[in-house]
Amino acid sequence: MLRDFLYDAIFVPDGMLPPDKSIIERPELQVYIEDFGCRESDKCLAAEVNGEIAGAVWTRIMHDYGHIDDDTPSLAVSVKRNHRRQGIGTALIKEMINCLRQSGYTRTSLSVQKANYAVKMYMKLGFEIFSENDEEYIMLIKL
Repeated sequence: MLRDFLYDAIFVPDGMLPPDKSIIERPELQVYIEDFGCRESDKCLAAEVNGEIAGAVWTRIMHDYGHIDDDTPSLAVSVKRNHRRQGIGTALIKEMINCLRQSGYTRTSLSVQKANYAVKMYMKLGFEIFSENDEEYIMLIKL
């Protein structure tokens, strides 16, 4: 399941073709899902709509695009295209924030391309820009 959501989490700007699904085999993307569930920081929540898994949010401490330090789990969220802009991603992230807080974490981070409409959602949830490069932000929220 996470393999499909990892692929769906890849931001594809308007007018661009999505990459081949084999892209998730790249080592820099495999860190999000490889042996998921084997680390203490591995946490995953899913949203179901009419019997279909419509979205997922997961975290783990890893050296990914959103890595800050070895005490801060990175967050990934993905909602299937036909379920986007319905509040599912927001609800999943809020629930994961509660889960992380209850697990003793004090913050979480993520990476997002600047052109991604989700940047506004993250900011509304309380994420702040931690650092940036030409194409993306690393965002952080204190729990």
